Amino acid sequence: MIDLRSDTVTRPTPAMYAAMQNAPVGDDVWGDDPTVNAFQQRLAQETGKEAALLFPSGTQSNLVALMAHCERGDEYIVGQSAHTYRWEGGGAAVLGSIQPQPIDNAADGSLPLEKISAAVKEDDFHFARTRLLALENTIGGKVLCADYVHKATTLARQHGLAAYQLTQWAARYPHWVDAQSTGDSESGGDPAATFVTFQASEGVDHAGAGASPLVLTLAGGQRLEIRPGFCATTLERVMAALGS
Repeated sequence: MIDLRSDTVTRPTPAMYAAMQNAPVGDDVWGDDPTVNAFQQRLAQETGKEAALLFPSGTQSNLVALMAHCERGDEYIVGQSAHTYRWEGGGAAVLGSIQPQPIDNAADGSLPLEKISAAVKEDDFHFARTRLLALENTIGGKVLCADYVHKATTLARQHGLAAYQLTQWAARYPHWVDAQSTGDSESGGDPAATFVTFQASEGVDHAGAGASPLVLTLAGGQRLEIRPGFCATTLERVMAALGS
């Protein structure tokens, strides 16, 4: 019987087990694990980002991204159906002291642009500071097209916000490519870069990658928007605090 509950219930193949067993390893804390380093470099290159970090879980990667973009008392705008808001134990609030501002997803999974604008708080000490727009693609089986993501992230920047996107990468990316008109001029025609090009940071989910045992990679710039002086070592510091 084929288990269709989720793309995450698949299991590694014998070839994947062999690859894990034979992979060259090292101490990732010292930065000398050649397999991890090569994987991170490849992901950064494929997504058009400056750097990437491999995480043991998608929940941890999402939380690190939120804590990297937001400080205590800040707020992020997110969909009611988003994984970072609905399915991760309220981690942003519990561990990051970050307030979510959920808005209803439209039928196509998107966050209506007018609702995003309406959710941004005024610069008033009574309010949490709105810092980040968090998108998820795909969401509920719905694909967010490149044009929408571009408009949403452009709108976020107009309001002084950064943008983070959780991408259901390996299992669903091919379907996204099928749904798009490839050759996007803003990404040099590379559909992988088009998928993630507009965000300051990108969580790339590998859990459904044909039984891949890898979970999630966080990719972004060496210096993310909104947080001057923020760099890759800050991500690593947050990652360590959360139990890497």
